Amino acid sequence: MPKLSTELIKVFVYGTLKRGEPNHHWLTRNENGFARFVGEGTTVERLPLVIGTRYNIPFLLDKRGLGHNIKGEIYEVDEKMFANLDILEDYPVYYDREIQTITLNNNEQVQCWLYLIRKFPEKLLQKDYLTAYHNTKEQPYRERSERDLNIKASDDMSY
Repeated sequence: MPKLSTELIKVFVYGTLKRGEPNHHWLTRNENGFARFVGEGTTVERLPLVIGTRYNIPFLLDKRGLGHNIKGEIYEVDEKMFANLDILEDYPVYYDREIQTITLNNNEQVQCWLYLIRKFPEKLLQKDYLTAYHNTKEQPYRERSERDLNIKASDDMSY
């Protein structure tokens, strides 16, 4: 009989997956797998966090040294949840992911996976850089169910 892995994977979320944000429900649905909130944290590396597309999607851009140390949340997830997050983030087609050092609020540093965009139009670098993402009335995130199916977000990045 194959042995089941019980090791949890640390993931840093900075956008719509955070508590109180539109996609947080992904982390709370048992059918998606297991997720446990660990704490709030900040990236050690500075990266640009911007809002892009007509759907107001938060993007963490792979452009080290620009932007800010990004505030977000750390979760421990099982392999099933990690695989479902890959589906949500359209990894590896749209988002990529990598391990980065995150500093918890108690100053402990942990290694976490985070999702980021490696290929993007330079125009995104002209947008305002955020320290933390919050869904707002001024730039409301649009759920996938509200989007035009003929327009892929990856084709709409410079909107």
